[in-house]
Amino acid sequence: MDDKITKADKHLEKLEGQKRIKGDENKRVGSEIFDKQTLETLYKLANQGYLDVLNGAISTGKEANVLKGVKKDGTFVAVKIYRISTSDFKKMQYYIQGDPRFKIRSNNKRQLIFSWVNKEFRNLQRLHTANVFVPKPITVLNNVLLLEFIGDDIGNPYQTVKHQNPRNPQDFFEKLMYEWKKFLHDGKLVHGDLSTYNIINNNEYPMIIDVSQSVVIDHIIARELLNRDINNIVNEFKKFNLNISSDKIKDKIDYGRIFKN
Repeated sequence: MDDKITKADKHLEKLEGQKRIKGDENKRVGSEIFDKQTLETLYKLANQGYLDVLNGAISTGKEANVLKGVKKDGTFVAVKIYRISTSDFKKMQYYIQGDPRFKIRSNNKRQLIFSWVNKEFRNLQRLHTANVFVPKPITVLNNVLLLEFIGDDIGNPYQTVKHQNPRNPQDFFEKLMYEWKKFLHDGKLVHGDLSTYNIINNNEYPMIIDVSQSVVIDHIIARELLNRDINNIVNEFKKFNLNISSDKIKDKIDYGRIFKN
């Protein structure tokens, strides 16, 4: 967006001249994420002291953009904004229906997205409490989720395994199995979309991210999702020339004990 003020800047200046959220200066972010309600949500979060500036994109997904936020004290936060206009509502309904924590009877798309974002926040809280290595959730409001920034001290985000291979794949894999087992047995959640796209290489240690679709162990589709996760990890980590199989992973995560009452 070069040096020009963004559309988001102009809208937020109208909301409040003293507190302004700057647009992405490093990488174009689709203007569809900055609808009026999202801008108002960002302003509220800024007014509450959670962030002061948006300064660059961390990642762009099918349904959400993750931006780098900066607080007044100079510390960083990750700002995950779900796009209301382009989200896959049918997919969201598939993962959220049957979750005893959420009672979704409305076809209101906006409310479904708000519940989806709240689901990710609560999943992260649950996993963080279980000492699983995931980003610490900070707060949630409407379609915006604030998370611990995962990167270096000067604001460079760490990359996913898809874009930064581990130096020692076998050691990294064993550490992933340790975290995944806690995810399942202590967090009592199934990820549902585990892949090298959703594992950050955090100084050669795996951090699991993107848990919006994660379901509780007793969810009707939990076993199906876990089997899919296992197959994904086998296929992707075999590319590192590791001798792994579905049976070996099941043994490491103690698969047989997961679905027992």
